[in-house]
Amino acid sequence: MKQRLLRRLYEQRIVAIIRGITGEGLDSLVGTLVESGIRIMEVTVDTPGVYDKIQKIKDEYGDEVAVGAGTVLDSETARTAISAGAEFLVSPSLNVDVIKTAKRYGKAVFPGCMTPTEIVQAFEAGADVIKVFPASVVGPRYFRELSGPLGHIPLMPTGGVNLDNALAYVEAGAAAVGLGSALVGRGGRQVDLADVKERAQAFRDLLRTRFG
Repeated sequence: MKQRLLRRLYEQRIVAIIRGITGEGLDSLVGTLVESGIRIMEVTVDTPGVYDKIQKIKDEYGDEVAVGAGTVLDSETARTAISAGAEFLVSPSLNVDVIKTAKRYGKAVFPGCMTPTEIVQAFEAGADVIKVFPASVVGPRYFRELSGPLGHIPLMPTGGVNLDNALAYVEAGAAAVGLGSALVGRGGRQVDLADVKERAQAFRDLLRTRFG
């Protein structure tokens, strides 16, 4: 299952990040993302009712959608998320215990790193993909510089990735991009689904045109 998730990630190159969207708005958002071809998404653990939502997404969509838990900061949260059905874990920082927990249960894990030292440490600990966060601080050129010595490590820029720079990150060597507000909006119960659908298609067309 983990290898299937990673293959899908490298093919589609997009992880949708859902934070703070609650109630029926979240259900509708997930449906819109799926209809738009976005099949990998994380729901951050600070979203109300996150574990029930992860389980509901798994029950409703099965293997059609890979759903993970985001903002996982410790091993206890990691275990709870996995028990709820999370297929992968995403963190804003490097916590080796979270990586070990994911490995123990056979789940993919994307820890947050910034420096080359952190990136190598996370990869050697068993991370599958490194979330470079916040990517807006360093920009695409940083990924191009890393692609020489660390080209064997899959990187996923997150934070400030948008339609204006997503392609530049991938062209610079990123394996995929994490898309939050640039794709799904800022949170709350009300989500403009038409806008989400339009943005999702734009991101998919952008990356597919160059790499599809």
